[in-house]
Amino acid sequence: MPTIKPLKPELQKIAREQLHEVPGRIDEDLQTFKSWIEQQPHLKARTDDQFLIQFLRGCKYSLERAKEKIERYYTIRTKFPDKLGIYDVDNERFRETARLGCFTTLPVPLNETGCRILMYHFSYNPLEFTPVELFHPGVAIYDYLMIDDPYACICGTAFILDMAKATMTHFLHVNFPLLKIMVTYLEKSLPMRIKALYFVNIPSTANNFLKMFLPLFSEKLRKRIFLCGSLDELTQHIPLKYLPKYYGGENGTMEEHIQYLDAKFDEYREYFKENAKYGTDETLRQGNAFDADEDNLFGMGGSFRKIEVD
Repeated sequence: MPTIKPLKPELQKIAREQLHEVPGRIDEDLQTFKSWIEQQPHLKARTDDQFLIQFLRGCKYSLERAKEKIERYYTIRTKFPDKLGIYDVDNERFRETARLGCFTTLPVPLNETGCRILMYHFSYNPLEFTPVELFHPGVAIYDYLMIDDPYACICGTAFILDMAKATMTHFLHVNFPLLKIMVTYLEKSLPMRIKALYFVNIPSTANNFLKMFLPLFSEKLRKRIFLCGSLDELTQHIPLKYLPKYYGGENGTMEEHIQYLDAKFDEYREYFKENAKYGTDETLRQGNAFDADEDNLFGMGGSFRKIEVD
């Protein structure tokens, strides 16, 4: 029997209907996936059932898509270890950065049984923290969500990016190559669906940043991006109840969110350490090498609609 956490009935229903999961075939599907991984000399991947099943679920049980996604996941992490290799969550600088509250998760999923809501705030001094340091807590959050959070795994995630505290200095410190890696990692490598991205409290100084940032996403995901000039506009998409208390909602305080992350990093510290063992060795890869150069992560085709903010 596979070693995976049981799903609540409402989530199992979604897994069956939307992700094509057949409970009676999970063991067979996992064994087939593991067998393929073991035959790849260049790929050293985790083979925990709970880890691997997310690649199957995230790819709607298409084995070929799951193979491609886990390849990309480990290849990019190996290519950019300074950006994506978060193995020591007890590092003082990492914890200091995580406690800024830039990346947090809200405790109650959307509509109780829907996607997990993640927040991003520009709540840091850009002269004290580098863009890479700010990215690290977000990477770590997704690392544990993949094996810990059934709502994120089955229903996906929704981002709220609050730009109320963003200044021109923040935008001037944006690292464009890092943004490309971040978007590719989130959209192309992680086996979790991004259901929506909401930008709220957008200052006029953000126009150039958004024009640079938003076209990095695929056309499919650009259709799920919403520019909300105010909180009232955001509540047209997410009921106030499911927003944090500092917005007037009921979904936890910033202090509670930060404490929760601290506890999760404590809980999974050994898991993060183990992740250092895994990756790819391109000298052993058979066939064409995967192109993970910063300038070739993905095409830049497409354009975003005209951005208008108050």
